[in-house]
Amino acid sequence: MAWDTERTRRLLLAAATVEFSEHGLAGARVDRIAAAAGVNKERIYQYFGKKDELFATVLAEALQAALQAVQVEGTGPQAVGDYAARLFDHHMANGHIPRLVYWEGLERGIAAAESPVRAEFHAEKVTRIQRMLPGVGRVEAGELLLTLVSLVNAWPVLPQLDALIVPDAGDGAARTAARRAAIVATVTAAAIAVAASASAEPAAP
Repeated sequence: MAWDTERTRRLLLAAATVEFSEHGLAGARVDRIAAAAGVNKERIYQYFGKKDELFATVLAEALQAALQAVQVEGTGPQAVGDYAARLFDHHMANGHIPRLVYWEGLERGIAAAESPVRAEFHAEKVTRIQRMLPGVGRVEAGELLLTLVSLVNAWPVLPQLDALIVPDAGDGAARTAARRAAIVATVTAAAIAVAASASAEPAAP
């Protein structure tokens, strides 16, 4: 029977996503990934190369899936706030992405920005924010997007700060809803400010 290459690849990526999310790049073990996938570890090297290349593939595919699942829709500041809400919901349901992004920052730092695939992915997201706020420049759209993703990614990964900073805010579903509303309000206000600044700039001669 022919080897199902695509199925093996999917099994390895799923197992690697869990492993990297829990242990990071340095702490992840190829043996555990292979065992969880039920695949010989030599397949990892065959399909993905070194462990850091597997990590990059896992994160790139997770982010691309999120881009497809959470569409950037509509125009105006309220639409940007709505996008933040839907991205928050997605990341709460798929908690691997925020953790992977944080591990990447801690272990790879600025080197991760050298990836053409990642650069293209984020450039497309900035373009989509510009479409939501006509007239806003790329730098301003990028700053807004950076604020948005920082807020959305941080909360699932830093629960201790939530407990320390707002200990009386409660927990569970009600607390998640309150934090979601706070993020949406902050992002919407930031989008209003960015749009207002763009409209106030004099037109180029």
